[in-house]
Amino acid sequence: MKGKRGEAKIHNLLLDLPDEYYVFKDVILKSGNRTIQIDHIVVSKYAIFTIETKNYRGEIFGNDNSLYWTQLIVTDVTYRRKWYKTYTYVTKNKFYNPVKQSMAHAYAIKNMVKEWPYLPIVPIVVFTDMADISKIESQYCVISEEALYDTIINYRTIYLSDIDVLNLVERINVYDYREVISDREHVKNVKWAKNETDKKLASGICPRCGAQLVLRKGKYGSFWGCSNYPKCRFTTH
Repeated sequence: MKGKRGEAKIHNLLLDLPDEYYVFKDVILKSGNRTIQIDHIVVSKYAIFTIETKNYRGEIFGNDNSLYWTQLIVTDVTYRRKWYKTYTYVTKNKFYNPVKQSMAHAYAIKNMVKEWPYLPIVPIVVFTDMADISKIESQYCVISEEALYDTIINYRTIYLSDIDVLNLVERINVYDYREVISDREHVKNVKWAKNETDKKLASGICPRCGAQLVLRKGKYGSFWGCSNYPKCRFTTH
């Protein structure tokens, strides 16, 4: 329910976009043997935006190469007995790297729009205003909800005609499996895909293209990257 509330909040922000932007909510696409759920897709003549929403609070830590990011919540609670005493509770949670999640969304869309190879596909990770994202180190678009509208509207180079935009809107409607795939079936597909990915990673194989993984050194330390780089940009710790 917390995630749904965050998605509803972002949806209301997207509805403020001009009429030339088409907004899709809660889209499920098929990618091979698995399904991909995308919180929002925005189609325009300037770009297609895939939006992954995170309705988290507290400090968020992570970078592009990490498989998981960390949520840190510090809470001060004051108890009253004969005197007042304040205790500090620290909660730490891990969640799958949303940048990798959003990149998978962008790849799925890119496979649908091969007729327009130069059309920008922009993956966005947006955190609601309860989160402190100042500790995130990413070269991709990881933003707060206040920056979402301007981020989208700042793309102004035209790549599509009005007819092309309508064709893409219809294509997404056709390829959206939300009406025929239940949440339970989607979760089952996600778990199957995760198990397959874990098996390949354990064997040193890139789960995206099947090439060998090699150990590399980057700005944030050592990481495993695909030997098929730059054609494949998969990375993991």
